Amino acid sequence: MISPDRALQILRDEGCSEKVIVHCRAVSEYASEIAEKLAASGKTVDIELVIIGGLLHDLGRSRSHDIDHAVIGADIAMQLDLDPLIVNIIKKHIGAGITREEAKELGLPDDDYMPSTLEEKIVAHADNFISGNEKISMVQLRQKMKQKHFSDESTARIILLAEEIGVY
Repeated sequence: MISPDRALQILRDEGCSEKVIVHCRAVSEYASEIAEKLAASGKTVDIELVIIGGLLHDLGRSRSHDIDHAVIGADIAMQLDLDPLIVNIIKKHIGAGITREEAKELGLPDDDYMPSTLEEKIVAHADNFISGNEKISMVQLRQKMKQKHFSDESTARIILLAEEIGVY
């Protein structure tokens, strides 16, 4: 597994803005807190993977700020020969995942964008609750989803993920 310093260097080398890097640090810190709480409650979770996945989740924002940044980031991570577990966190971090049908409608490659491992879910969940570099409440998250016209299905998945993780 790469170190947090190496992950931050990758973000810089690939051209992520300082704003994106600050956001990635905040997501990683919150995801780490969640992972530690879940581990303390008896769940098996790879905290190191969560930290690195959180740092690199928006790697694709070095090239795009559209929804395709997850696919682009996963491609960059594969080109850098990063651990496939990190690649999947990057690819599956949007909201609480994107179904194959939604991916097709959005013009994304046909693939599985739904978080399935606990580590993937933790990073996606943490990203939902970090706006910029600030943690937001469930009420604020619901307002944000409404303002951004999230679909009912996407909103429901995000809320269900928050309930599944149970830490927010």
